[in-house]
Amino acid sequence: MKLLVIEDDPALSRSLCDALRAEGCAVDLARDGEDGLHLGSTETYDAALVDLGLPKVDGLRIIAEWRRSQRQLPILVLTARDDWTSKVEGFKAGADDYLVKPVRVEEVIMRLRALVRRAAGHANPEIVCGPLRFNAQIATFTFEGLPLKLTALEWRVLSTLILRKGLTVQRGELFERVYEGDAQTDSNSLEVIVARLRKKIGAGRIETARGLGYRLVCDG
Repeated sequence: MKLLVIEDDPALSRSLCDALRAEGCAVDLARDGEDGLHLGSTETYDAALVDLGLPKVDGLRIIAEWRRSQRQLPILVLTARDDWTSKVEGFKAGADDYLVKPVRVEEVIMRLRALVRRAAGHANPEIVCGPLRFNAQIATFTFEGLPLKLTALEWRVLSTLILRKGLTVQRGELFERVYEGDAQTDSNSLEVIVARLRKKIGAGRIETARGLGYRLVCDG
């Protein structure tokens, strides 16, 4: 998952980003609403975590602006406002879920996973692709009934592909999700990761769409 976190509390934003990256996510952090609004309007994310009480531009305005401009990414609101009116305003603006501080980072992660899975059209937390299975709620893979051992980068590639199984994922988009947009990384390294995955799940299961990207094949 590639996620946007908009949170101005230094300690909370650090713990959230560290935990999400430890789970294999690519994360961009904005510490004020102006930067967050810009990032969410110009970059592609699987989901956004948005605080409401932000400097420069408040979270409700960010959400409303994204929805007005047809940005469809799932949005999880994180705020200290626990009154019912604030929750209603958040949902009316276009939020998909709502958590009140203080929060457990584990719950934030679980809710973000659920939002991303549902946005990709998967109601069931287990996504099946032939002998490959992905439990999107606990972020684990099995292959032919056995746990599949993956590096963090391999997990990012495979989880992105299985959430859109059968569809071509653009190479540039996949690269951003794996390397968090690090321009210093050799672009050929993505091919190396795909080659390693093919050895683990079968050479024919990840197809190359020439000039475009990769797709996960689930027949058989």
